[in-house]
Amino acid sequence: MEIAEKLIMPQHEKENIISQTVTNYGGKLMSFIRPKVKNREDAEDILQDVWFQFSSLTNLSEIVNVGGWLYRVSANKIIDKYRKKKTENLEDFVYEDEDGSFSIKDILLLDESASPELKIFQDEIWKKLYAALDELPEKQRSAYIENELHDKTLQQIADEQGENIKTIISRKNYAVKHLRTRLRQLYDDLKN
Repeated sequence: MEIAEKLIMPQHEKENIISQTVTNYGGKLMSFIRPKVKNREDAEDILQDVWFQFSSLTNLSEIVNVGGWLYRVSANKIIDKYRKKKTENLEDFVYEDEDGSFSIKDILLLDESASPELKIFQDEIWKKLYAALDELPEKQRSAYIENELHDKTLQQIADEQGENIKTIISRKNYAVKHLRTRLRQLYDDLKN
């Protein structure tokens, strides 16, 4: 019976340990996490995940180095956040008007019966898209073109190029970010 009693920590004792740990390490962990992620909201999400994982432990008293454990879990959560990063697409550029929503990609793929004004706008987008693609490093440009214009999956591209899928995802993301920046003016024109 004594062994079972040692394994189960009273709830009030656990709450005191958690409260004291949050007080002692909250600011330090935020300072550790914040420079490693994109924005404060991501840092707060990660810190919340760390505290949730810490509070879910049943063996708090068995952790020898609480600070080391918290920093290790924080670092792992940061890595997990980057692993889960979604590949961005040009399709994410969406315009919504009273007739519904459509993306820049929708405009690029409009059929030839589009109005003359829309056709001119479509030609302008293609021109700007190719100019922006030409500014990219070859491997980023290739990843984008193969995926978006030739409809190959990122895994197919990785296999064909003998690259890791994460490398292809990263190249595509860099390309999309560049294209978003370069096509921002056209997008803003479309909204107005």
